[in-house]
Parts: sequence; structure tokens; C-alpha cells
Amino acid sequence: MVLVKRSKTWADPNSVTPAVKSDKIVETANSLKSEVSKLKKPTPLFASRRFLFPLGLLLGALIAFSLIEPRDIQDLHAHLSLLLGEYQLTLPGVDLSRVEAEWLRLRSNIPELWKFNTDGREFQVGDSMVARGLTAHHPVVLIPGVISTGLESWSTDPDYRPFFRQKLWGGFNMLSQVTFNRDKWIAAMMLDPVTGLDPPGAKIRAAEGIDAASSFIQGYWIWSKIVENLAVVNYDTNNLYLAPYDWRLSYYNLEERDGYFSRLKTTIEGFKRRQKRKTVIAAHSMGATIVLYFFKWVESAEHGGGGPDWVENHIEAYISVAGTHLGVAKAMTAFLSGEMKDTVQVNPAGAYVLERFFSRAERQKLFRSWAGSASMWIKGGDAIWGTPHGAPDDSHNCTHTHGSLFAFRVPPLPPDTASTSKGVEPDPGNMTADAASDWILQHTPSSFQKMIQTNFSFGIERDEAVLKANAFDHRKWSNPLEVQLPLAPSMKMYCVYGHGKETERSYWYVQPPNEYDETAAEHADGLDPLCVDPEGGECAKGTVFDRPLARKSWIDAEFTDEGLRPEVRNGVTMGEGDGTVNLVSLGAMCVEGWKRPRWNPANISVVTVELPHRPVMSLPRGGANTSEHVDILGSTGVNEIIIKVATGVGHEVKDSFVSDIRAYAAKMRWDSDQ
Repeated sequence: MVLVKRSKTWADPNSVTPAVKSDKIVETANSLKSEVSKLKKPTPLFASRRFLFPLGLLLGALIAFSLIEPRDIQDLHAHLSLLLGEYQLTLPGVDLSRVEAEWLRLRSNIPELWKFNTDGREFQVGDSMVARGLTAHHPVVLIPGVISTGLESWSTDPDYRPFFRQKLWGGFNMLSQVTFNRDKWIAAMMLDPVTGLDPPGAKIRAAEGIDAASSFIQGYWIWSKIVENLAVVNYDTNNLYLAPYDWRLSYYNLEERDGYFSRLKTTIEGFKRRQKRKTVIAAHSMGATIVLYFFKWVESAEHGGGGPDWVENHIEAYISVAGTHLGVAKAMTAFLSGEMKDTVQVNPAGAYVLERFFSRAERQKLFRSWAGSASMWIKGGDAIWGTPHGAPDDSHNCTHTHGSLFAFRVPPLPPDTASTSKGVEPDPGNMTADAASDWILQHTPSSFQKMIQTNFSFGIERDEAVLKANAFDHRKWSNPLEVQLPLAPSMKMYCVYGHGKETERSYWYVQPPNEYDETAAEHADGLDPLCVDPEGGECAKGTVFDRPLARKSWIDAEFTDEGLRPEVRNGVTMGEGDGTVNLVSLGAMCVEGWKRPRWNPANISVVTVELPHRPVMSLPRGGANTSEHVDILGSTGVNEIIIKVATGVGHEVKDSFVSDIRAYAAKMRWDSDQ
């Protein structure tokens, strides 16, 4: 029997006929060819390396040259000659004067918006004063604000030798160290929490000379505009002195370690002896409280030894520019939670470094070790800053008062999460200035509390006998509400500040239900974060279990409510000021406190000038009419006032107001029966 193979009579769904298989292969091949052709398509010129690499070089060169001063071109020739001379090589004779001339011509044609450095127009205020026949009359001392002065390392310890005499604060070298040598930078910049002085091995000192605070980094000026205009009216290093200081130190330690106030006294006495004229002092920001402290220090028999008439005999006028007289609300958030967004900001560059490179905990630790910054703690408490029922600077249609400096919003629990609140401190509720101050101390190490207790005081004193007695207590000297102005009836005072830029005034905080401070770890380190009002400089000892766990707290950045008045944006309620310092702090003492014999027994003349904030939006620093906290130092208004007072026509400066500061100050409780 012959077997015959029969074909299939059913269809196999998994089977593929040769024709179909062939079609799929062709389709795949065509798809691959299409992808290959796309890859082979020429890259656009603007996206190619041949374009991007030269473009990067060009932009880098433009930025570098935008920061070059004309004098740097000649210096370049000298530096190259010196370098080549070390290898017995010579640089061909090249005349760089034409390069300098061409560079000046090029700079004159660069649009203002592109300029990062000085351009020559900063001298215009001085030129206008010279045209009036004004010239240098009184010697001038300039005192910078917090984090304005450059700090450099003098340590020869092996760990710190790589940056000996280099700036660790200010300049591009700071950015390099923070980026590539971060841990050593922190170790050097942080002060010893117990002594408030240098930690072992480190030695940081303030840079010296006018350049110490003229610019923060190349191209970002601070005092340089004022110095330039003073130079036009014949000021130089013989009659102009910039008094830099290590702003990290407490005021007491400034004298103990660096002899700062002794040198300042000697300088002013030298001006009087050589030039037979009294000195004009101009101070910015925290420098204003430095001056108040100096006035009491120099009068004290136990310290400066100048006697009660020293200020009258040596100081012609005192100009406070954006002075932090009654503290800064922002400073409180820095001490509590280490949040540095625009906090105690002299310049965005300094704030950027702290924000960009350090965690909240690291910023908190740094800030608490810098005792000098505690001078910006708000002063006067509820009497000045308001109560739960209202604050002096509340708007007429407000629905939430600034008197609640810290307000708390209870966040919802995550799904399927139970709160473990047993043994945890209760929700603090909304807090006024007094309550917030106490609460912050409860959440800081005992070393920080001792530093505050031994260096500062933040209350208000209404008893004139006690005010006189406070002249012997250095802790009171930086608080204008607890000391009297010097007995200097011929001295003139000028309060000059900006108004019109939104300023942080009060805050909404959040305490996540199940996140706690590491209290046990702090106890293990010998710190007691809940020790308040230590007796005899010591805190009561206890175990970890003696106290409840403290919840972590930070600004509630997720909370925005435009329906509230004033509205809340990212946990911050804005008020009036110069963008950094609140109007309450800038002007209340000037228009009310120092008008009262209680705080101004010699009836010193106090003139207040408010400058409206009217920046040119196309200019990075705002132009001639900006009144932002730092940029105001380059404004026409401030430069004119300083030069008028220095050249002997200070009587031309009159009161000028653009805010309601006088009405706000009238609502404050200056008297005990209010």
C-alpha cells in the first residue's frame, strides 16, 4: 500500500506563510533604513559642537572682560613679565595702552543692562556737588552691615594652609571653597558655640581697608559708589576710613578679640587731632546698632574711658542708612528653622551661597554660631510689634494681624496614618513677638541661650533711672529701647531708608504630626534644647525622658491664601519696608522713640528721610532711584545726603516721608499706661 502525504485542512493561527514572513522582513528592513537615514541627516549648525564650543568660549570671554577694569590691562603686562622672569624669559615690548584705550571705547558703548562693574557714571553726584563749590570738610567713617565685610583666613594649621590669606567670605574664591572644599569651609567659618571665638585650628579675620566692603564679589558693589562720589569732593584715605569688622562675633567679642572699638576710637581721635574737625559716621544695616553700642562703649569708664562728653566732642553727625534699629522679622526664622530665603540679606550673592550649598540644618547651625547676627533679633516685643488683637502696621482691611508673628496651620495627616502625639509637646498656637522669642529659645541649644543671655537684651525700658543704669550693662547697648542716646546736643542724626518694596513681616509655620527634633542626640552632645532662662549661666541637667519630644518646625511653603489680607504666599505674609528690614524697625525710633527725652535726654536733632523705591526694571541693581536694602547705597538720594553732611551743608537735609510710619509709631506702647 502506498502512503500519500495529505495537506492540512485547518488553519494554524501561529503558523506564518513564507510570503507573510518575507513581507515582515522587508518591512523591518525598510524601517531600519529609515532610522539610519534619520541618524545620517546633518545636525543643524546651532546644535553642533563646532558651534556650541566656540560660543561657550565667546560667552566666557565676554563675562570675564565685563568684569575687567581698565587698570587691569596694564597690570596684566606686569604680571606676565614677572612670571616669565622667573624662568629667565622676557616678554617682547608690547604697548598695551592702545588696548586699554580700545577697551574704554568698547565699554562706553556697552548697554547699561549688560554692565556688571562700574562705568564712570557713578561719579555724577560728586560732580554735581563740586559744581556747587562743595569740598571735603568733616572726616568720614563708614561702617558696613552684616555679612558685608570680606573675611580671610590667617590660620597656618595644616588643614587650613591651602587658603592662607584667601577670602573665605566675599570674592570668587569663596564660591570655589564652598564648591570644592565645603567641609573645611564650614569648619573655618563656624564659631565655637561656647566661647563665641575661633574654633581650634581656624583663624578668620576681617579684611582691611576700603576694599574690604566696597564690593562683595567683582562686579557686585556695596560701598564703592559712595566711596567714588566722596573721592570726587576730595576724600581719600587721609580723611576717609571704612571700619570693617568680623560680623560673626558678638559686639563684646569684637573688642575682646580684635580691639575693634578701641581702633575706631583711636581713628576718630586722630582725625580730630590732625584736622581739627569732628567726624561724620555713616552706617548701613546692622552697622547702625554697632554705632549705638560704640557710643555707650566709648563713654564707659570700664571700657572706652572717653567720658560722657566724648561723643559731643568728636562726632559731628551720625547717618543711619537702612538701620536695623529694632531688629528684623526675618532673623527670627533663621534662628528657629535655618531658613535663609532672603533672610538677613545684605546681598543676593551671600544669601545664594548659603541657600544653594547648605541644608536647612547646616544653615541653622552656622547662623546660631554667629553671635553677631543675634543683634537683629526683634526688640520691644508686643509693645512695638503688636498683639493678637492688632499690630501698628496692620492695613485697614486686614483679616489676619501681623501681631501674630508666627501662625500655625495644622496639616492633614497622610492617608492611613495615625498621629503618635503621646509624649509630644502641644501645638504652640499663634504667637506674638514675645511668645515667639521665648519659643525660639526653647528650641535652641543651651549654648545659644547662654550667648543670648550674656550679650544681648531685647526688651523695652520705660524707667529713666534704669535707662541711666543700663549705661553700665553692655548687654543693653545694642538695643535703643534700653539705653539713652549720648549727651551730645550738637550732634545731628539722620535716619535714611527706603520704602515701597514688599518685606517679610510675619509667617505661617507647620509642624508635621510625626516628625520630631532629635532631642536625644542633642542631649548626647551635651546640649539641652529646652533649657530656658538659665540661672547663673547654667542649665538644669536632666535626662532625655524628662521633657517631651519637640516637633520640627519650618515655614509652611505649601500654604498660599490670596483671600487673606494681607495675602499669604508660600507661608510668608508681606508688609512694608525696604525688602529686608521692616518699616517698624527702620523708622519707629527715628520719628517717635528718639523724639522723647526718655531715650534722647540731650534732645539731639533727628531728621528722617524716606526714599521711595522706584527702580528701573531693566537695570539689575535698580538704577539711581532704587531704595532696596543694599542697592540704596548706590542711589542718588543716599549719596547726596552723605556728601551734603560730610561737606558741611547737612542743614539742607530735611524730613521727608512717603509712608505712614508716624501714624504706626503713634500706635505703639511707648508708655506703660498705654
